Amino acid sequence: MIRRWLGWLVRYFPVLVSIVLLLYIADWAVFEVRVAHGTAYSSVEVDQFLATPLKGQKTEYDLMGTTQETCSRSMFPQKWNPPCWWLRRHNSKWE
Repeated sequence: MIRRWLGWLVRYFPVLVSIVLLLYIADWAVFEVRVAHGTAYSSVEVDQFLATPLKGQKTEYDLMGTTQETCSRSMFPQKWNPPCWWLRRHNSKWE
């Protein structure tokens, strides 16, 4: 059983890595075209929370407000910006 799984992994792992690499290169190329046209970045409203430790191993969570965060309109993170689809789903920032 393990030999069969290991054989499958050795055979198909390079194919999987190649597919992911090609997707990233294509995403980067589309992103660079969008940068040239000025449509590569967007912004998402993010809620900021502050976690304050209290006595008795309790924690108080305070809403500090909302802020606009820059994101890239791409599948993968580009130039230190998270993709917008990911930031819309994870729109809470904890400090």
